[in-house]
Amino acid sequence: MATFLYKLGRLAFRRRGRTTLLWLLILVGVGYAASAAPAPPADTFSMPGTESQKAFDLLKERFPDASADGATARVVVRAPEGKVSDPAQKAKVEQLLADLAEAPLVKGVADPYQAGAVSKDGTTAYATVLYEVAATELTDKAKDALTEATADARKSGLTVEAGGDAVAVEAAKNNAESLGILVSAVVLLLTFGSMVAAGMSLLTAVIGVGVGICGITALGSTLGLSSTTSTLALMIGLAVGIDYALFIISRYRSEMLEGRDREEAAGRAIGTAGSAVVFAGLTVIVALAGLAVVNIPMLTKMGLAAAGTVAVAVLIAITFVPALLGYAPFKSLPRRERKKISGKPLSARQQRKAAKRAAKAKPNLGSRWAGWVLRHPVAVLLLGVIGLGALAVPAASLELGLPGEGTMAEDTTQRKAYDMLSDSFGAGFNGPLLLTVEAKDAKAAADRVGKDLAGRPGVASVSPATVNKAGDTAMVNVIPTTGPTDAKTEKLVHSLRAAAGGFEKEIGATVLVTGQTALFIDFSETLDDAMVPYLGLVVGLAFVLLVLVFRSVLVPLKAALGFLLSVTAALGAVVAVFQWGWLKDVFGIDQPGPIMSTMPIFMIGVVFGLAMDYEVFLVTRMREAYVHGEHPGEAVVTGFRHGGRVVAAAAIIMASVFSGFILDANDFVKMIGFGLAVAVLFDAFVVRMAIVPAVLALLGRSAWWLPRWLDAVLPDMDVEGAKLATGRRGAVPHQRRREPSLVD
Repeated sequence: MATFLYKLGRLAFRRRGRTTLLWLLILVGVGYAASAAPAPPADTFSMPGTESQKAFDLLKERFPDASADGATARVVVRAPEGKVSDPAQKAKVEQLLADLAEAPLVKGVADPYQAGAVSKDGTTAYATVLYEVAATELTDKAKDALTEATADARKSGLTVEAGGDAVAVEAAKNNAESLGILVSAVVLLLTFGSMVAAGMSLLTAVIGVGVGICGITALGSTLGLSSTTSTLALMIGLAVGIDYALFIISRYRSEMLEGRDREEAAGRAIGTAGSAVVFAGLTVIVALAGLAVVNIPMLTKMGLAAAGTVAVAVLIAITFVPALLGYAPFKSLPRRERKKISGKPLSARQQRKAAKRAAKAKPNLGSRWAGWVLRHPVAVLLLGVIGLGALAVPAASLELGLPGEGTMAEDTTQRKAYDMLSDSFGAGFNGPLLLTVEAKDAKAAADRVGKDLAGRPGVASVSPATVNKAGDTAMVNVIPTTGPTDAKTEKLVHSLRAAAGGFEKEIGATVLVTGQTALFIDFSETLDDAMVPYLGLVVGLAFVLLVLVFRSVLVPLKAALGFLLSVTAALGAVVAVFQWGWLKDVFGIDQPGPIMSTMPIFMIGVVFGLAMDYEVFLVTRMREAYVHGEHPGEAVVTGFRHGGRVVAAAAIIMASVFSGFILDANDFVKMIGFGLAVAVLFDAFVVRMAIVPAVLALLGRSAWWLPRWLDAVLPDMDVEGAKLATGRRGAVPHQRRREPSLVD
């Protein structure tokens, strides 16, 4: 691996013009393909194999004219005085209904007076607006018409609010990406002390993301990738692209300062740091592609698209970065360091002297920190584990749910409509359950099911059945007594599904329970069921990769356990802030509530890949120093001297990108940004930079133990570049260390 990448790095450095032209042609090519490609398909949400999805598919087949996929809006009207049925108020409501019916793409408007959609006290009514197309296909004119109609009704004196997927959600003005790039530029400049080096990292990351996003857009219509599929790819691709370039350029600078000529330094940087980048990228790709295990097409597509963008970032790091270094081989170093380099190749003896001078240089912050940890490993280990363990305690109270109108900010029209319906019609009105009844005589079967369900605990009301033209399928609406996020509603769904078997035996009817509330419940349960298989797959494959990288059993095991500790602590922090409401005013949280169902598995996938990045970046340098003859403790210090600053900078950049999303007005977007940011900080600064050196100090040589039978079976990937130290121009000879056994 190291030898191949060494040759590739030298080739890219030497043929920098061709390499640059190749990547520019690729960028232009995929950009043109993206611009010429058909518009990407609309966002669709499906959950194969669940009862909710089976019911939706049945409705689409048996009620083709019902626009099951069409957008809906519920316009809630309240009279300021008297009742909505009073002549003066009714005239205003009817004018509103007429305005709604004339809006573009509207298929029909249900009259609340004829549909029985008036509250018992007569003060509140609601009208359901059905559209011909899905919410993702609604035009701005259709959304604006809905907004204008409700605004005109308010001017007449009515209290009018609207909810449903047809209502336009006001996008918060959030410059998360711009803020992340700005912070990244500052951190890179402080880390490198060179505008050129900082610019290289940003340029290669942006080009990599451009290639990835354009590729996703070009393949959108062919592979069914919606416009939101690229969201995760953009976020992860930008972050890892900067990190990978940062790591390689840092290694190039170290090689230059040790006296190697420009091309040799570039080759060795790609051969060593590039090897680490390849394996770090593979762990991220495994974590993202593993989302396919969840069996939710939307998550699968997002994961695979992001994995593809990470693969592009790796390729750019090992080819385009050395090419750019060829254009500015000295300006990538700080101005004060350029004077120390003559630019002429040094002999092996001169290089050894330069390497010794570099090793004896004044210890930097990373090496001083590592030395302190080596002197107090037990205290650091206990403090780190106990601290993260304490932060993880709230995770035991984790309650999962999905965002809905009831969790929106209180000043939004959707939330106001939700509250008005709950007050006037009951808490369960906002989470109705939809039953499909399939039988030879669907009408009779549906009436029998409705009578049975009407008397069950937790059921507020059951609507009359709606039967299709063939008479073999019916729909029945069931209104629970509790809200859509209430645990009692979930129990009711399971109770209704358990009763379905009895209906099939008694009356020969197949009953399925669906609706948005049931769909959310199925979604959460699907994620829960997939958690253990996903975690096992991702951690297992990454463990194998890390064994290949480090040729050790205990180091990968320590890496995986450390990740579990950091991600659990991050989930605990998310629960404390977003579920319990701690510091809610600081983060601007409108309403504490359940944690989004996708958060745990999303955090596992993203954070695991990034955590292994830091592990590989930091520990490969320790492994390299150990293989080249240093004592285990000295190797830890060497790893921190060269890699500590890089990992710290990478973590700050990553956390800054994620923290930008905390500024979003949506609580669930805040949750994602907060959770990922704290997870990165916990893993990088507590696990990788404190617990890892403490554990390695306690293990000593045993940390690098590998059973001899496994050593004989595993291919030698030579990530540490041992083969580059002999037989290469300008290289320093060394004696490869024998792998220790547990008895050493």
